[in-house]
This record gives sequence, structure tokens and C-alpha cells, in this order.
Amino acid sequence: MTRFPACIHLGADIRRAAELVSISQVSELMVLDHDDEFVGALSEGDLIRAILPTWDESLRAGGSLNDAFGDLARKARDLAGRPIDPLVVRNAITLRPTDEVARAAVVMTEKQIRRLPVVDGRKLEGTVARADICRAVIYYA
Repeated sequence: MTRFPACIHLGADIRRAAELVSISQVSELMVLDHDDEFVGALSEGDLIRAILPTWDESLRAGGSLNDAFGDLARKARDLAGRPIDPLVVRNAITLRPTDEVARAAVVMTEKQIRRLPVVDGRKLEGTVARADICRAVIYYA
């Protein structure tokens, strides 16, 4: 388990979330409220989907790859200062500190999730990633 996962607070903007994803090199940020209680998760996919132009938007921009990239850049600039709050998955699947590694592995596999928050009440204790599962298998094999 990662005890100090990459976190962001509600109210932060999309630009900051993108910076944290890039700097921390993780695909999910754990989202906390202003009391540092766990609220949900924000994935790099959520961020990309928020700024990615739709097919129709790309066609209206001209339809070429360059036009689509320009449209993407414009949309990203327009959204960069907006809060992350609407993008946060608030009903995130979580683990309890007492859950077995096998439960984490099954949930991750069935739901195609890369990282699960470990929450005790509303307190974020850490995260379990697929790599943690692999390490556990190697360690206990």
C-alpha cells in the first residue's frame, strides 16, 4: 500500500490536477475535502475526457489532425481554471484497511481499476495499486 498517495482538494482547478498527475506520474488522484476527509477520486481519463473535443467539435474546427489539436489546446485553456469538483467520482470503490489483498485484486480485475483508495471511515489511509498486488504475489510466493 502507498501510504502517501497523490491527493488534491476539492476546489482545485483542472490545471492543478493535470500538473499533479504529470508530476506524480499516477493515473488517479485521491480527492479530499477541506477537513482532509476522503471524497472520491479523479483519474487522468476523467481529465482528458473533460478537455477532449467531441468528434463534431473537431469536424467544426476543420477536421484535420492539426485542427483537432488546436481545438484541444483551446478547450484545455478554456477549462484550465475551472474547478475539478464536477469531475470527481464521489462513489469511488474503496478498500478498508482490514481487507485482504485477494479482495483488492478481484475488484481491480473485475472493475478494471488501476488504483483503489484505502479508507477508514472517511480518513484516507493510502492506496493500493496493481503494482502493489504484483509485489504481494512475489513476496508471498
